[in-house]
Amino acid sequence: MIEMGILDPAKVTRSALQAAASVAGLMITTEAMVADKPSEGGAPAMPDMGGMGGMGGMGGMM
Repeated sequence: MIEMGILDPAKVTRSALQAAASVAGLMITTEAMVADKPSEGGAPAMPDMGGMGGMGGMGGMM
């Protein structure tokens, strides 16, 4: 490598290994990200909490 003009072959090798490990980690993560499509007949949305009225703040603050 030095004859080819690469001044620090160890750094080049380390950088190549780091890049390869990064890509491998990304591929493994992507393979693991599988999810089920939610069914259309799922649980209904939670209704609002009507009838609670305004909750007063701390007395004497305003």
